[in-house]
Amino acid sequence: MLTQRLVGALDETGHGCVISQPMPELKAGCVLVKVHASLISPGTELSGAKTARREGRSEPGKARAFGYQNSGEVIGVGDGVVEFKVGDRVSCMGAGYAQHANYVVVPQRLCCKMPDELSWEEGAYVHLGVTALQAIRRTAPEIGENLLVVGMGLVGQLSGRLAQLSGNFVMGWDLCDFRLKTATAWGIDGVLNPSSVEDPGSACKEFTRGFGFDSAIMAFGGDGTKSLQSVVKVMKLSPDTHRMGRITLVGGLTTMCGWGAGLGNLDLRCSARTGPGYHDDAWELGQADYPPVFVRWDTRSNMQLVMRFIAEGKLTVENLTTHRVPLRDIDQVVTAHIENPDATLGTILLYE
Repeated sequence: MLTQRLVGALDETGHGCVISQPMPELKAGCVLVKVHASLISPGTELSGAKTARREGRSEPGKARAFGYQNSGEVIGVGDGVVEFKVGDRVSCMGAGYAQHANYVVVPQRLCCKMPDELSWEEGAYVHLGVTALQAIRRTAPEIGENLLVVGMGLVGQLSGRLAQLSGNFVMGWDLCDFRLKTATAWGIDGVLNPSSVEDPGSACKEFTRGFGFDSAIMAFGGDGTKSLQSVVKVMKLSPDTHRMGRITLVGGLTTMCGWGAGLGNLDLRCSARTGPGYHDDAWELGQADYPPVFVRWDTRSNMQLVMRFIAEGKLTVENLTTHRVPLRDIDQVVTAHIENPDATLGTILLYE
């Protein structure tokens, strides 16, 4: 009988470590999963570690477990679980559940079965995949439109590709040339480092054939005030000189802007989480439903769609993976993200 598990954690100096914890209880509505791979989300998961290293903290203190997406094999099911059985291959998501650990207990509706074609590494992209998918749903692209993605981290890259699958022509902006090269290599239509050109507007006008962008997704953390000002300048322009289109803000972005006349006829939208259901305990555990006829795309159906896109080769997430290491080497990749972010993107932790 399993009594302990190994968990990836961050100490108060901003370094990764592995700690031992008691096995979480297998509660009703949950599944017990033996993890084979997990994916680090460097933006949200490592922000505190970056601050700790910048401030030069020297006392390790109490380590904090982290992570929210992984893939593995079901080895136990709780009462009330009818969708999964022992041996099923699953992708799992959820903060506090799908951690960087060799065993996890996850609510059944934060898991989805993996198509046979998928590798464990591909299955670990589930949470960021549905975060990007929710951003696309909030942006509501139409076939033939031009869409700008600002911030080509993992969510930005995935958002750009999903926008292409929706029939959009996509340009990615980032200050990191490595991320732009990655975007180009996996098929994003155009890229631009706005700091490398005197007038980003000219390149955007050429990309959109003089029309301007119909929509934009801003997918990064920190202060986005200047970036938003730059984005506004390249959105489509009506004959009465008003900027138009839809701008979606994803993640931990903060920004100051003038509303009303200050934004013309632009729509600013926020995209949070992964779709309806996430953080509704009763729904996650399978105790309450959102009728599909009214809620076609909840968190679970979004997960299933992302897995289908990956399985059918439409979302080739392996192109985003730059590092693969065993859990015991977690500090190696935490350090890589913090000290060498210009060469680090998707980081997979593997479990023996």
